[in-house]
Amino acid sequence: MASYQVIFFDAAQTLFHINGSVAEIYLQYAVRHGFRQTPTSLASITQAFSRAFKDASPPVFAPTEPAALKQSERLWWFDIVHNVFYRVGMFEGFDEFFEEVFQVFGDPKTWKLYPETEVVLRQLKAQGLELGIISNFDSRLFPVLRGLGIEQFFDTITISSLSQAAKPAPKIFNLALEKHAVDPGDAVHVGDSLKEDVEGATKAGLTSVLIDRSEAEVAPGIHRIRSLEQLQPLLTRL
Repeated sequence: MASYQVIFFDAAQTLFHINGSVAEIYLQYAVRHGFRQTPTSLASITQAFSRAFKDASPPVFAPTEPAALKQSERLWWFDIVHNVFYRVGMFEGFDEFFEEVFQVFGDPKTWKLYPETEVVLRQLKAQGLELGIISNFDSRLFPVLRGLGIEQFFDTITISSLSQAAKPAPKIFNLALEKHAVDPGDAVHVGDSLKEDVEGATKAGLTSVLIDRSEAEVAPGIHRIRSLEQLQPLLTRL
């Protein structure tokens, strides 16, 4: 691993995951605010969220002032969640529901570390490697990382809403590399998305690693691991 100086990670679904699912949380809080649940509500919300998230514009915002930036992040998510319930059934208390559920996803209790995350990060730091995050998460990522107890492992955190660029665009990877003053060939990026993480990092010149815990992706010819525990052996072979 001596040829690599920096290991970058995606955040959600790579280092940590939701306790439950997005659809379960949406449904739980929507019912509190007047949404009429049916036997198919959970499946409908799951499908609607997948489509709304896929159709959304990249989370890239012009404002740089903190309050305006956070408002842009909130409005971006408002459009997605509104799109979800426009498809499955709007309800009178939607605005109050959204305000509450938006805060929920910024609460560390909503998220859970994968079992091996902290151990692997500690091992990598002990080897003298610099660690960073490159994520399309918004500014709620910072309290989540603090609450999960892993913020201290990272030398840099590069997120789309602060970078005016989002994965898979090369710009966000280049910005992260500049923070470490390294060339793309000196860095590895690990993430769970073929498009955002693997294709994005590869186009930017980094070594990309797909973490595919369910072995659901069909992607021959790429570096693939099933858990973060397999990262060090893979990089040693490379």
